[in-house]
Amino acid sequence: MSFTTISVVGLGYIGLPTAAAFASRQKQVVGVDINQHAVDTINRGEIHIVEPDLDKVVKTAVEGGFLKASTTPVEADAYLIAVPTPFKGDHEPDMAYVEAAAKAIAPVLKRGALVILESTSPVGATEQVAAWLAESRPDLTFPQQAGEQADINVAYCPERVLPGQVMVELIKNDRVIGGMTPVCSARASELYNIFLEGECVVTNSRTAEMCKLTENSFRDVNIAFANELSLICADQGINVWELIRLANRHPRVNILQPGPGVGGHCIAVDPWFIVAQNPDQARLIRTAREVNDGKPHWVMNQVKATVADCLAQSGKRASELKIACFGLAFKPNIDDLRESPAMEIAQRVAQWHAGETLVVEPNIHSLPKALAGHCQLVTIDEALATADVLVLLVDHSPFRAIDGEAVRQQYIVDTKGVWR
Repeated sequence: MSFTTISVVGLGYIGLPTAAAFASRQKQVVGVDINQHAVDTINRGEIHIVEPDLDKVVKTAVEGGFLKASTTPVEADAYLIAVPTPFKGDHEPDMAYVEAAAKAIAPVLKRGALVILESTSPVGATEQVAAWLAESRPDLTFPQQAGEQADINVAYCPERVLPGQVMVELIKNDRVIGGMTPVCSARASELYNIFLEGECVVTNSRTAEMCKLTENSFRDVNIAFANELSLICADQGINVWELIRLANRHPRVNILQPGPGVGGHCIAVDPWFIVAQNPDQARLIRTAREVNDGKPHWVMNQVKATVADCLAQSGKRASELKIACFGLAFKPNIDDLRESPAMEIAQRVAQWHAGETLVVEPNIHSLPKALAGHCQLVTIDEALATADVLVLLVDHSPFRAIDGEAVRQQYIVDTKGVWR
C-alpha cells in the first residue's frame, strides 16, 4: 500500500511538526488531538506552540489543502502516535495516553495500514500497542500473531530533535526504525523517507525503544556531572564556569554547562523508565536523576540566602522586597514549560516570598495556572527597573543581550553564568 493519507495522533511539540513535514511533501495529512483549541488553531493555518519556521510550513500546508486537524480519528494508510508519556507514582511510566490513542484509531484501521509509535516509551511498549490494537480488532492480524503476513504493520520510531531546531533536525537527523518484523521496518522506513534526508537505521522495536532512553540518559548523566560540580564549586568558592572553561581545554574533556536542573519531556523523564524496569542495575542513571532533580532545591536555598543578605543591607521588610525570576521554559528560546526546573523554582519563590514575585518570560503571553495569581508577568525593563533581587533561570537570547550596565541590582542568583 502506498502512503496517500497519513494521520498523526497528538499535535504537540513533535506531532505537529511531523504532520507539517509530511504535508509539505504534498501528502494528505490529518492531525488528531483532543485539544479543540489546538485543532481550531491549526485549521486556521496557525500554530499553538512556539517553534521557529513551523508557522510558515503549517500555513502553507493548510492553505494548500494538505493538512487539516480533527478531534476524531479517520481512516488512513499510516498512523503515527505522538502523545505524552509522563510518569506516575514512584517514577513509573504512564502509558494511559498511548493506550487511549491506540484504542481511538483501532476502529478505523484497514488492512495494510502501518502504525508507528513515536512517543518515548519503556521497553516493550510497541508490543503492548500491538496487543491493544489486536484486542480491539479481532478481525485483523498483527505481527505478534501472523509475523510477516500480518494485516497491520507496527513499528517504533522515536524522535530525536532539539526544541527550537525541530524543523531542521526532523528532516536532517537519522532515524532509528524499530519494526516488530523486517517488513514493518521496511514500511516504516518507506514512510519516513517521504521527507527524511537523514538515514533510516533499522533494528527491532525493543532495541529502538531502549535506544531513545539511552540517548537521553547519557545526556542526563553528563548534565548531572556539571550540576554536581556547580555545588562543589559553590562550597569551595570557585567560579564553576571558569573551571569548566579551563578543564575543557584538555583535548579529551568536554564538560557541559550547569544550570538550575533538567527539564523537558525527554531528559527529565526518560531515564526513570530505565530505572523503573531495571532498579537494581541502573544505579548511575538513578543517581544522575537525583542530582538533577535536587538542583532546584539548591537554587531555592541560594535565593533565600541572597534575599536574607538584601534584607540585612537594605533595611526593608520582606513584604517590601520584589524578586524577579527570569525565564520559565525548560531551555532557551522556546515556550515549553514541561518538567521545567525554572517553573518549579518560580513556584517555590512565589510560595515562600512574602513580597511580590515578578516573572519575565518573553515566549509566553500569560502565566500558567500554577503561577497565575501568585506572580506578575512583566517585561525585562520592568523587572530591571523595580526588582530588588534577580534570579536568572533560563538563558534566553534577550537575557543574554542585556547590557551589564543595565543590571543595577547587587543581589543576583545567576544559575546560567550569564551575568557573572
